[in-house]
Amino acid sequence: MNFLITGATSGIGLETALLFAQKGHRVWGVSRSVIESPSEQILFHSMDVTDQVSIQGGIKKIWGESNGIDVVVHCAGFGIGGSAEDTPLEDARAQFATNYFGVLAVNNELLPLMRSRGGGRVIILGSIAGRISIPFQSHYSASKFALEAYTEALRIEGKAFGITATIIEAGDTKTPFTAHRRLTINEGSPYYEQATRSIAKMAHDEEGGYSPTNVAHAIYKVALKKNPPIRKPVGFSYSLLMLLKRILPDRLIEVIITRMYLPTRPQGQ
Repeated sequence: MNFLITGATSGIGLETALLFAQKGHRVWGVSRSVIESPSEQILFHSMDVTDQVSIQGGIKKIWGESNGIDVVVHCAGFGIGGSAEDTPLEDARAQFATNYFGVLAVNNELLPLMRSRGGGRVIILGSIAGRISIPFQSHYSASKFALEAYTEALRIEGKAFGITATIIEAGDTKTPFTAHRRLTINEGSPYYEQATRSIAKMAHDEEGGYSPTNVAHAIYKVALKKNPPIRKPVGFSYSLLMLLKRILPDRLIEVIITRMYLPTRPQGQ
């Protein structure tokens, strides 16, 4: 099978590319910055998912080299941290430009080509934050919420053409994502203290989280399934959390998330 992976030069994208190559598949990886390929099975190209001209040129070249892509895995993305009120609109727009519209832009070029070959698979790297919004990551959560809705609609629309879509709901994962989070915290903001503590808690959980290899294996299993699911949480604890999300009252979920991400200050501070 031939795979196209966005955001393929670091974190979950890179681990997914390495796993697919190890399993004997051919991988085309794209990102803004290209690195030396670690495998003969992986070919990297420069492509910016926020630039339509870059996408058009990149997809045309990759489709020609591969003679067709069977599966696209959308891993390009980043996070911003700050209060919903304080985050400048340009930062919120940038968040959506990559995390949400980047997926749409690539698919708009790729899906017609997939349909011409009788179908293909779309796998989107989502987040548990796309099902349960996290304080001081409201815009990141919103971009992942949007991908949940997009995935559901794309599956229905694409079924007649052999197109499937699945969103992978990852939780705390140890990747460069944490260090690259853009902060929009203003020291003069009334939210400053809460935001600082909350984002520090997120970073701590991510740095102690599971390996990106776990997510790569989840993506690989979905890619090979005859009937891939709509969504796939990664890990037992997050699968359980999604179950609780469905059965517990919203107010109780709100209390749980508040206690998780708004820790009280240690005594003496």
